[in-house]
Parts: sequence; C-alpha cells; structure tokens
Amino acid sequence: MSNSKGGVRDNAWLLSRLDYLWGTYFPDVAQINPVFISFGRFARLRFGSIKFNSKEGKTHITITSMFKDQRIPQEVVDHTIGHELCHYTHGFSSPRRRLHKYPHSGGVIKKEMDERGMLHLYMAYKKWLKIYREDLKIYYLSR
Repeated sequence: MSNSKGGVRDNAWLLSRLDYLWGTYFPDVAQINPVFISFGRFARLRFGSIKFNSKEGKTHITITSMFKDQRIPQEVVDHTIGHELCHYTHGFSSPRRRLHKYPHSGGVIKKEMDERGMLHLYMAYKKWLKIYREDLKIYYLSR
C-alpha cells in the first residue's frame, strides 16, 4: 500500500501527518511533553485514541491499523489525528490544563476544528462515515 507520494502508510507516515497537522492547525499549542503516534490494532469502530502516561510524562496517539488501507481517504486519517490533537489541546491525555469537564462536551471538538480551519476535514470524515456505516451494516448482516 502506498500513498500518493509512493511511500507506505506506516508509523513514519503517521508521524509526518501529525507534524503537518500540528504545524499547520495547532501552531499556538506548545508540545510540552513527548507525543508519539503509531498504528495500533485493527479496529472497525474506534479510529483513534490518546493516552497520557503520567509516570513517563508521555502522550501516545494510537490510530486504527485499518487506516493503513489506501482506500481510506487521507482526510479521514487527518481528521482522526486532528481530533486527538484537540483532546491534547483541551488538556485530556496531556499535562495541559483541562478546559472542559468532558472531552466531547457540547461539541467542543467540532467547534475547535472549525476555529482552526479544519472544518473541511470534519466534513470529509462525516461524508466517509455515512458510507462506511452502510458498508459495516452490510458486513455484519452478511456474516
């Protein structure tokens, strides 16, 4: 599987997407601790997660290995990484001060993405998700 530049969707590619998204949409958010990103297990329903290891002071973003597949639009992967960066920015799974009681309260992720000029990624994700849910329903009904 290769991306449009001839490379493979691997952990190095994920890191390049994280660096690009952070530099482009989150330049005001200081990385105050080490942040790592990698593909995790194949998950059909949980596309990304972010965890903070308080003993080591490190944050780790995990992305479903389903997103290694070139048929998944890059905008969907970027949205997922951006979503996790919003959590980091809001103080969830990071040493930053918490800005909200709950990580998804009141649509704060969509609002943050919109304010940062990432609404096109959110919309691409929503469009893909609608088709994906139909495909998933067919998959489970055919088993």
